[in-house]
Amino acid sequence: MILTFTTAIILTMLLLLISFWIPIMKPDAEKLSPYECGFDPLGSARMPFSMKFFLVAILFLLFDLEIALLLPMPWASQLITPTMTFFLATAILILLSLGLVYEWLQGKLEWAE
Repeated sequence: MILTFTTAIILTMLLLLISFWIPIMKPDAEKLSPYECGFDPLGSARMPFSMKFFLVAILFLLFDLEIALLLPMPWASQLITPTMTFFLATAILILLSLGLVYEWLQGKLEWAE
């Protein structure tokens, strides 16, 4: 027990010291400038919000959520009765696909105004 604790402390200190020696710290204007949401940090703060950025962010969240909901599928196939899980996964995919088709037909996914 004491050997494990001592090894953990020594390894932690060693990694901490190495982390201060290895990085090359040469700050330049690009690294020091704040950059958020695709806006120019030196421009006006009253610029209109980019709808393209918002659309990409929402689509990313939507499909990221879809992946998170479908992640347990390989384990669900090992269950005794995986039918319900496959049915729910199919329902999620159909619902998201119908939503995508609806948005596409409404013209909401157009990049140009």
